This record gives sequence, structure tokens and C-alpha cells, in this order.
Amino acid sequence: MPGPSVQPAATGYRGRFAPSPTGPLHLGSLLAAFGGWLLARHAGGEWLVRIEDIDPPREVPGAAAAQLAALAAFGLAGDRPPAWQSRRHALYRAALDRLLAAGHAFACSCSRSALAAQGGIHRRCVAGVPRPHPAIRLRVADGATVAFEDGLQGTVGQDVAAEVGDFVLLRADGCWAYQLAVVVDDADQGITDVVRGADLLDSTPRQILLQRALGLPVPRYLHLPLLLDEDGHKLSKSSAAPPLDPADPLPALRACWSLLGQDPAHVRGCGDVDALLRQARARFDPALLPARLHFRRGDTTTA
Repeated sequence: MPGPSVQPAATGYRGRFAPSPTGPLHLGSLLAAFGGWLLARHAGGEWLVRIEDIDPPREVPGAAAAQLAALAAFGLAGDRPPAWQSRRHALYRAALDRLLAAGHAFACSCSRSALAAQGGIHRRCVAGVPRPHPAIRLRVADGATVAFEDGLQGTVGQDVAAEVGDFVLLRADGCWAYQLAVVVDDADQGITDVVRGADLLDSTPRQILLQRALGLPVPRYLHLPLLLDEDGHKLSKSSAAPPLDPADPLPALRACWSLLGQDPAHVRGCGDVDALLRQARARFDPALLPARLHFRRGDTTTA
């Protein structure tokens, strides 16, 4: 795979927001996007948008266009035209070929049911008959552990061999796995800082293993707290979280500003999106970001 085609911003900071087009954006999506945008602006860097459309069976027709329109309505269009993973297959293939040639990846015909006896963790192939179209997995060495310092969650470590095992890079159905695509894209786009929701915290050690195997730079990571519903479940498109209202963006932006630990008074008097974003950019204090959110009906508090 070629090196990054886009150099990092002059300030040394380039972030991104990368939704999958599986439904409309919701308040949890906005929390991640707004938090990432604020951190990029605070650092004097760039903030990009990437559409992660490499899983057609899960995608909703028209969702990507609706997501981009919603981001524009909330004043959070990226600093460059959006990137589309569906147009970047050649980069993923080049990276996979490098891993295969180096012996870091291998073909695997194991099904999920075949791996059930191993707790779903692949440590050796158990398939009796090779598939015509096997998956490709990263070879994770015995005892492979990864530790990193998250910008908000502190020190995070994982025994990838024991907890995850050899993980998929190319699915048997021909779809690229998220872990490979995101690592290749972050390097190719010169992303220096990955800001996203804490639901992806346990994906980070796998991505760092891939970055090492490919000889790519490891960006800084910061995982924002998840926005949960009254039952403690993550707000998500799959759980039918209420979509954002692009026609009335101010209430949701104010809510996210408060959820990010910032003083509500700083943006209370702003009458339009541009004014709110200017004030938020000037007043944002990353030291106030909460590591967790606690939800109560009718109220959200931080810790």
C-alpha cells in the first residue's frame, strides 16, 4: 500500500468523523461529530468526513446523502470533500496483499458455528473442508497484547490473542472488514487524531496491531463517552434512536455542548448555528470533557 496520499495538517492535527450509512444520524452521532470538530478546532487543525460504506447488506438507500445533509445543517461539514470507502477498494487490496506476502495474514474457511467451541475466538483453523471463497484473517501471535494511552479514558490494554484471536480482514462474502478499511483510510488521509465513541474502544488494539504489521503511523486516540438511553443501552441507529432534526439544529447542538461538559451559558444566547459554533470554538475547554455520561429520564449528567 502506498504511504499517506494527504499530508497531516500544518498544525500536526487532522481528525475525522466516519459514519456508516445504516440510517439517519441521531444525538449520539452528533455528540461524536461535534466533540471531534471542537477538538480539531481547538488544536487549529483539520476535520474531515468519511462515509464508511463498505457493508452493502447493512446500508440504507439514501442514508449517506441524508447524513451529509444533516452534518451541513449543523455546521459540521468537513474541511475537504467527503471520502467514500466504496471508492477505495484498491487501497484495501494493496494492504491485504502486503500482509499476505509477509505472512501476517492467511485464508480461513472457519464458520462462526465451527468456532463456537473456541468461544468464537480463532486460534487455529477448525474447518474440515476449504471454502471456495475463504475469509482472510490477521495472524495474531500468541501472547500478543496492546496497551495505549487514550486521551480521555486513560491507559487501555487488551490481550488480543486471548480476547479476540486472529481477526477478519476480508469477509467470506467479499466485503472488507471494518478493521482493515479504517486503518488504511486513517493512514492514507493523514489522520493524526481519532476521536470517536467509546463503543469502539476495544477495536483500537486490533487497529494498532494492523498499523504495526503494515508499518503505518499510530494516531492518537480519544474515545468520547456514549450517550445511553434510560435503560443504559447505547443510542444507535439499530435501536431506532430518534433522528436529528436538520430543520431545528440549535437544541441538539446545545444539548451536546452540555453533554461534552461545557458551560451551557456560553451558547445559550446564540441565535443561529454559525453564532453557536463561533462561540463554542472560542469557549471550548477539552479539560472539561467527561469520561462517562450518566442518564436519567429528562436529565443527563456527566462524570
